[in-house]
Amino acid sequence: MALAVLPTVPDLSVRSATARLSEEFPELRPGSIDIVVRTCREELRGSPDGALPELVERLARQRLRVSLS
Repeated sequence: MALAVLPTVPDLSVRSATARLSEEFPELRPGSIDIVVRTCREELRGSPDGALPELVERLARQRLRVSLS
């Protein structure tokens, strides 16, 4: 899995997904969750803007679940 390059412009889909997933996965460090979310966001960069918040969160959630199993 490649690591994402941190964007210079704040991305609402990343911030909101990181916040929700941090609550859902309290056993993981927030920095780890942020890296997974940013990587997912980068991989989904060609997706429609309106779909990004949901797609980013769903993909990150799946990857976090797999990492815990």
